[in-house]
Amino acid sequence: MIPLDRATTALVLIDLQRGILANPLAPHSAEQVLGSAALLTNAFRAAHALVVLVRVDFSEGGADRLDLPVDVPYRPGPLPADWAVLHPSLGSAPSDVLITKRQWSAFYGTELDLQLRRRGITTVVLGGVATNFGVESTARDAWQANYAVVVVEDACSSLAPELHGFAVTKIFPRIARIRKASEVVTGLK
Repeated sequence: MIPLDRATTALVLIDLQRGILANPLAPHSAEQVLGSAALLTNAFRAAHALVVLVRVDFSEGGADRLDLPVDVPYRPGPLPADWAVLHPSLGSAPSDVLITKRQWSAFYGTELDLQLRRRGITTVVLGGVATNFGVESTARDAWQANYAVVVVEDACSSLAPELHGFAVTKIFPRIARIRKASEVVTGLK
């Protein structure tokens, strides 16, 4: 368990959208991640704590997508119309904040920091896909912006178990506390 003050803690879920969840994920399947995410969203909403749903999306033609020279470029081509639609199992509430990002981090180039600070948030609880891309980038930026960070291990997954494992065992312990969804729910007061 980890004690969390509902007034100063926000749940931030990264990229739990149709196009990303369609990829094969490991070590946790999309269904497992969504189950943990639903447990968290239901608990946070019931406690009147902030839920932030983050998705990645791009303008028509992808003009705002990064396309720099790298050794392993990612150029998916045209995305399906429902690619950025958040998974319906997350539900929604009028109090939720929706953030659309264009980079890996939910902080970079968005109003996430502004929305959190205006609500007095000092702790962020993170989950999503992929552990070592969007979640890790957001965790690093949150930590650098002086937020306490909690990463929900079973609400995250990646494209391979070793990618998830490296972030969880080597990166996150330096910038966050790592817990299971059940521990976060138990600690939310």
